[in-house]
Amino acid sequence: MIEYDVAIIGAGIAGASMASELASHCSVLLLEAEDQPGYHATGRSAAFWTETYGGPQIQPLTTASRQFLEFPDPEFSKRGFLKPRGAINIATADQPYLADKFVAQFNGSGVVMEKWDRVRVLSALPNAQSDWNSAVYEPDCCDIDVSGLHQSYLRAAKKFGVTLKNRARIEAIQRIDGKWQLTSAQDVFVSDRIINAAGAWADEIARMAHINPVGIQPMRRTMVQLETNPASNQDDPLVVALDGSFYFKPESGGSYWLSPHDEIPSDPLDAAPEELDVAIAIDRFEKTLDVEIKSVVRKWAGLRSFAPDRLPVYGYDPDENSFFWFAGQGGFGIQTAPAAARLAKALFLDEKPDMMVQHIGATNFAPDRFR
Repeated sequence: MIEYDVAIIGAGIAGASMASELASHCSVLLLEAEDQPGYHATGRSAAFWTETYGGPQIQPLTTASRQFLEFPDPEFSKRGFLKPRGAINIATADQPYLADKFVAQFNGSGVVMEKWDRVRVLSALPNAQSDWNSAVYEPDCCDIDVSGLHQSYLRAAKKFGVTLKNRARIEAIQRIDGKWQLTSAQDVFVSDRIINAAGAWADEIARMAHINPVGIQPMRRTMVQLETNPASNQDDPLVVALDGSFYFKPESGGSYWLSPHDEIPSDPLDAAPEELDVAIAIDRFEKTLDVEIKSVVRKWAGLRSFAPDRLPVYGYDPDENSFFWFAGQGGFGIQTAPAAARLAKALFLDEKPDMMVQHIGATNFAPDRFR
């Protein structure tokens, strides 16, 4: 039986990025429950990078990740992962306070914002319904090549010796003679330390290891792809309601990707969309753009997992110094992946963070805040 320095549970963007960062420092086993990595949250992302998403405490991680995503080391990827998009954060006539509140949240952060009136909104969204008359524009918003980023992390991990095991759903975890023994249906794995990067299953993994859960709650998010008349312009911006009721963006082929921005508490599972949530999404879209909906091309759902304070959880468990949390990253796990993995690596190895994240304090993300 091969023993590893660390076993990472979950091979989505969190586990893959952490495996890549640690591979040159220790022997790493990356365990994935499904047939292939990225089946759940990572593979169902709406795929955009915007500095304000997740709020002011997440923004430093997002901003710090930009250089890596735009200009990765050629050994990691021969091309970048970002494509300019722009984002319009819109409000109705009876919500004038939302734009001011939004701008104030990020005052002094360096995030580029422009306040728009109805004329500017119509210049970018000529089909906007009459109710939408103010906005905050973020020119730096980009699309992310999620699959490309995830696969690059997995390739880098493999190159430096990480062992990836698919179809390795963990069923039991025991602490025996100072080692972790992780049991799946087919195998038993042994490691000195565990990194819990299991996303929606993070608290379940903790319970298996007899670790107190931190209260990470999976939330279902619905996505719908619509064909419209007129068709979308692929270069149009992302549109986000400042009241948190929807977002949509154009996709290739003239369609739209749309979400009602729902957060429905769920058990950790293979999420599927509910027809009511699809109907709510379409209704909100029709009240925003004056276009004909020709068909629903596709609909799907994914799970976004949040700690009680909606901040990520990075660090060793306060009651077990061989169990490391890297979870609770909600819908911002992909856009913050480079900085999050660098910060978590420094915490895991007890070393000084590198330049990418040395200005970001990790105290707010520590697991002991829930004790």
